[in-house]
Amino acid sequence: MTTILAIDTSAIASAAILRAGAEGTEVLARFATEDTRSHAEVTAPAVARLLEETGLSGKDLDAVVAGVGPGPFTGLRAGLTVARTLGFAWCLPVHGVMSLDAIAADAVAAGAPERFLVATDARRKEVYWALYANDAGTPRLLDGPHVQRPADVVVDELLGAGGAVYGAGAGLYPEELSPVEAFARTQPDAVALGTLALERLARGEELLETEPLYLRESDAQVPGPRKKAL
Repeated sequence: MTTILAIDTSAIASAAILRAGAEGTEVLARFATEDTRSHAEVTAPAVARLLEETGLSGKDLDAVVAGVGPGPFTGLRAGLTVARTLGFAWCLPVHGVMSLDAIAADAVAAGAPERFLVATDARRKEVYWALYANDAGTPRLLDGPHVQRPADVVVDELLGAGGAVYGAGAGLYPEELSPVEAFARTQPDAVALGTLALERLARGEELLETEPLYLRESDAQVPGPRKKAL
């Protein structure tokens, strides 16, 4: 059996403890919040509650998995910092998974077409998006991730007219991105992320490092020199 802690804060803050065994993957405990701006405050306490709920400690885990984005700078950094810190403290490997892959995996499980898009909210009236193939029940990344205005995502060229777009980014801009209704509010989630990571590890695939996918500069900027007063 393989037991992991999964964390994703690329959109909402979420965490889960999952165990893979001969009968599949079991979710031992999970946490998610709808708040998209409190990641730094809630993520570490949530992990502590999950451990208390399951009666596990760091020595009972085999790895930590973190969503590497894309996502806004502050929220994404919060989850990665918790994952790296716990991995260091517990002497565990820390792996990364692209956060959009979590939605893609759920889309494939729900019967996604041969080619589809995943889009999440990037704020500033933009979306993060990536193009995937449904490869015999497994999501395969074809292009991306990118950050663009919804109107600039050429859905018809990528998928044909009426192509399927999954994720909350599509739900925010339905006229431009034609969302799949059942996924119009779906955000990257630690349960889907962790399940996908366990499947990839079972197949012997290499997971990502934990370098964040910001795709653009932070909103915070170093102020320039003061202008001289004449």
